Amino acid sequence: MRFINLDKTASYKKLLKLAKKINKAGGSDALDAIRIRGSSTPIAAGLKYNWAAKKVSPDVLAALQELADEQELVAKYQALLDGDVVNTGEKRKVLHHLLRGQLGKPVIEKGKNLGEFYKNELERILAFAQAVHAGVHTGASGRKFTQVVQIGIGGSDLGPRALYLAMEGWATREGRHKMKAAFISNVDPDDGAAVIASVNLEETLFVLVSKSGTTQETLANELFVKACLNKAKLDPCKHLVAVTSETSPLANNKNYLDSFYIDDYIGGRYSATSAVGGVVLSLAFGGDTFKAILTGAHEADKAALVGNIHNNAALLDALIGVWERNCLGYPATAVLPYSQALIRFPAHLQQLDMESNGKQVNRAGKPVKYPTGPVIFGEPGTNGQHSFYQLLHQGSDIIPLQFIGFNTSQRDQDIDVDGSNSQAKLKANLAAQIVAFAKGKADANPNKTFKGGRPSSLIHGHRLVPGALGALLAHFENKVMFQGFIWNLNSFDQEGVQLGKVLTKQALSGNSGDDALDEYCKILEVSAASA
Repeated sequence: MRFINLDKTASYKKLLKLAKKINKAGGSDALDAIRIRGSSTPIAAGLKYNWAAKKVSPDVLAALQELADEQELVAKYQALLDGDVVNTGEKRKVLHHLLRGQLGKPVIEKGKNLGEFYKNELERILAFAQAVHAGVHTGASGRKFTQVVQIGIGGSDLGPRALYLAMEGWATREGRHKMKAAFISNVDPDDGAAVIASVNLEETLFVLVSKSGTTQETLANELFVKACLNKAKLDPCKHLVAVTSETSPLANNKNYLDSFYIDDYIGGRYSATSAVGGVVLSLAFGGDTFKAILTGAHEADKAALVGNIHNNAALLDALIGVWERNCLGYPATAVLPYSQALIRFPAHLQQLDMESNGKQVNRAGKPVKYPTGPVIFGEPGTNGQHSFYQLLHQGSDIIPLQFIGFNTSQRDQDIDVDGSNSQAKLKANLAAQIVAFAKGKADANPNKTFKGGRPSSLIHGHRLVPGALGALLAHFENKVMFQGFIWNLNSFDQEGVQLGKVLTKQALSGNSGDDALDEYCKILEVSAASA
């Protein structure tokens, strides 16, 4: 395998020529039933990816296949699965796929089979959750745990929180909602105070998540929670479990009811299917629900190994994204789930995508001369329609759209109004938006003119259930991975977050040596004591 920059490939040069020739409305102005029926690729667990409203012609798709082959994308994915050191910045393997099942060679590290290690940790998590539900583990006052609060930030919060909210309605409808969950992430004390005020401390189990065991915001929030427990005369040791690495100061620590482990090969933003998400989700919904999420993710991981882009949704989605970013010049992507359950999914994808591919140097540390990761943002429909869709429809920038929708609701509670129920109205809005963005509308009044040619894709399924959620998560993880390979980036480190951390410590010291930093600290009345 060879790792080369995108602009050194012959297929990229071909794509640039096609971009100059293609009709600006591309496939969008030709959108009809035949194109829609012929532009669908299965993901897994009943989900499909439809790209009919994208600006791609057969010639473009053929060139994208050439790019996939020239950049050896599937081979690089297989190497990742086999345990190659893909994270060049930190000299680490990348093994979040192994959390869901074996697809590569057995990965042995210091005599330890990591596949077996992850299986054992999963079994421990499921057994612990079952014991909590059975009342084997109780709080300091002997009360059964009925609530769980996760303390973490970044990947220790965004993914697990998004998955919890995505399954809350389904689990309630199916009678599988065993414990109410909440999350504390922001070091802002108002975040922790609001969560503490909403729970019964005697019946609350806290899950502290920090792989290193040194995350400043998380440890500050842990002390905040412990102070509240002590004030309530409850022993914190009986109300806290840790999710961490085996080498962190939190590991095998008598101050926690139990500890569950991940390792350095699981990046934070890719950790939702590890103990980082597994503990809180198994406590909230039971082990079977979490295992179903893993199964859906594994099916999508397996589907991403197919070389033909027409049969590999994650690869095709990634390639079309590169076409839009590097050949058509689009700066951002909007993720628009027409499902209230996915309210925090766009926030998770912001970190997943922008922290992974928001880079300007390649795997060797050399600057790249082309755009890399786009800005990611989003909001559930139909709320977004009454917010930022104005810019999406008529703004000066064209922003590609990724819609997500389901045939049926999670809770099966609805009402008929004006001849249709709310779920039908939701789906009708989704269908209408895709067509409106693609085809637009001419009008004598320029203010009412919609140029169209705004490309979109649709991921759709019957219902948002655990398997479908796992497949959806893995689809986007694999899309980001493939795009990183195309751009020749290291998608698995995040040096961009480090400088702020260093300066924060200097600011709290009271004498940073940087007069600008010290002046801002004076304005904000920062002091080590108040911190």
